[in-house]
Amino acid sequence: SQPSAVMAFAADGALANNIKGFAPRPQQEELTAAVEQTLRTRHILVAEAGTGTGKTFAYLVPALQAEERVIISTGTRNLQDQLFHKDLPLVRKALGRSPRVALLKGRSNYLCRQRLAEALLDDQVSMTQRRQLQGVERWMQKTRTGDLAEHSSLSDDSPLRPQITSTTDNCQGQECPEYENCHVLKARQRAQSAELVVVNHHLLFADMALKEEGFGELLPGAGAVIVDEAHQLAETAGQFFGESISSRQ
Repeated sequence: SQPSAVMAFAADGALANNIKGFAPRPQQEELTAAVEQTLRTRHILVAEAGTGTGKTFAYLVPALQAEERVIISTGTRNLQDQLFHKDLPLVRKALGRSPRVALLKGRSNYLCRQRLAEALLDDQVSMTQRRQLQGVERWMQKTRTGDLAEHSSLSDDSPLRPQITSTTDNCQGQECPEYENCHVLKARQRAQSAELVVVNHHLLFADMALKEEGFGELLPGAGAVIVDEAHQLAETAGQFFGESISSRQ
């Protein structure tokens, strides 16, 4: 059987031995024990951790030791990237565990190779935009994920983003010449085969809405979902499931 997750947080445990400056904190160990117990008994836990508790490590250690797939949902894409690229590798290395992990975002975050090819052929594109598109094309040769967060010179609100990403309406699916190289498809395949998947609240609720309408799903099935920054859930849920009525209506 698995060693208790709390053991990793001891003064001579895996985290202290492998992460510079790590020191045991009773509140962190208490939260870890609660998360581990909840994962084992398949119950629901609502926990609030004060600043400095180290909640990310407190849920990552038991999540990595879980016997089934765990989905972790963060409040924003920036937090999602930090968790996946910084905290998760640190904890995995310290624990000496390497379960398959995956990062999954909504389709508007991934380069669509076919839409980029079409944009490069568009006569209406300005010289400045053409140079930017050529920069994206050079990056496309190197990227393994197609996640536009990797391409720092293209901001979130760039007018080019909708031209080089796909929507459910303009995606050609299996008819697309680039179907075999589709970054959205590959990201979803990685998530399907991973033991721990990092998503954000927006994608979590988009998946729920899709299931409710009977149109399938975006996320793989999981034994447990850990929601970080849960105080932001109500606002996101309202966007997907709320009704808005004004006094004029």
